[in-house]
Amino acid sequence: MASIGIDIDLDVSNVALPIGVSFFTFQNISYLMDVYRKEVDSQKNLIHLGLYISLFPQLIAGPIVRYIDVFKEIKNRVVTKDLFVSGISRFIGGLAKKVLIANTAGLIADKAFSIHPDELPSSLAWLAILCYTLQIYFDFSGYSDMAIGLGRMLGFRFKENFNYPYISQSIQEFWRRWHISLSTWFRDYLYIPLGGNRKGQFRTYTNLIIVFFITGLWHGASWNFVVWGLYHGFFIILERVGLISFPDKLWFLRRMYLLLVVVVGWVFFRIEDMEIALLFIKKMFSFSEGSNYYPLMYLDRFTYFMLLTGILFCMPIKQYIGSKLNSLIVSIPFKTTLKYAAYTMLFVFTILELAQTTYNPFIYFRF
Repeated sequence: MASIGIDIDLDVSNVALPIGVSFFTFQNISYLMDVYRKEVDSQKNLIHLGLYISLFPQLIAGPIVRYIDVFKEIKNRVVTKDLFVSGISRFIGGLAKKVLIANTAGLIADKAFSIHPDELPSSLAWLAILCYTLQIYFDFSGYSDMAIGLGRMLGFRFKENFNYPYISQSIQEFWRRWHISLSTWFRDYLYIPLGGNRKGQFRTYTNLIIVFFITGLWHGASWNFVVWGLYHGFFIILERVGLISFPDKLWFLRRMYLLLVVVVGWVFFRIEDMEIALLFIKKMFSFSEGSNYYPLMYLDRFTYFMLLTGILFCMPIKQYIGSKLNSLIVSIPFKTTLKYAAYTMLFVFTILELAQTTYNPFIYFRF
């Protein structure tokens, strides 16, 4: 700028990016790639293309919706009564996940993570990361459920984004269940174009490292996210090589292994300072005492109940309860009325909780 006589001091290190920039960037890339591959025709109508790019239900918090999955509904969609009602119930369920479970767990996690690891007792360090484990899942899956629900109300059928990832028995299975729209995006638009597993073991592992490096970077321009991505990629390679395996009879060991790896990995995801993250992990496994028990004052009956509810709903308990109710309740009208009443009560309780609390974080502003 000085060469043309204009003296402007630009600080490019603090450029503000739009919320959810990574979501709609990946959506646009998928559109360009699918058109380039001739898997779908280019959209000639500027309004229809703009609708896809700015589709508000999932624009800032996912899931990543591909043009090839919704282009027919953009041009011609039908909103039926059943679809609209299912959208409402799905939205209410997602809102409850976010407000009742994720926020409750997140408050405990935030209070504990604000304390230096040296001051925390090991028990509180474990409580903090377990609460964050619940928060990140129910926050993200809650937003996905709300987006899917809003989409149904508008006539769109978005694909599922989570499938109970914490009941997985390997990191490979975890990524087939966690943030499905992102993992399949990387598979189809990065891993397979790089050669996938078709060019030998060394190339396969190299491709996996590249994919998980980019996966970490996608979540934020910070080294802790890159470490988190490479950490998961490392365990996936160990599983593929066969260095981590358990007999079928020891399925519970596979699940304990998965939960341990994922929970420790969330430490790198949550703490940006790598030195502090390593100190936190050290505190978790040192089983030592600390001097600061301040976060425990936020534990009450409501918090305990919500944390227990969160643990239960990490498993397909809803389907189990639904099947039992279906076998007990024969009358269809009564069953429908009971379902609507339950969702209405859940919605009212969620709104009351949202109105009385001042803690409602949006953790995706970095994505």
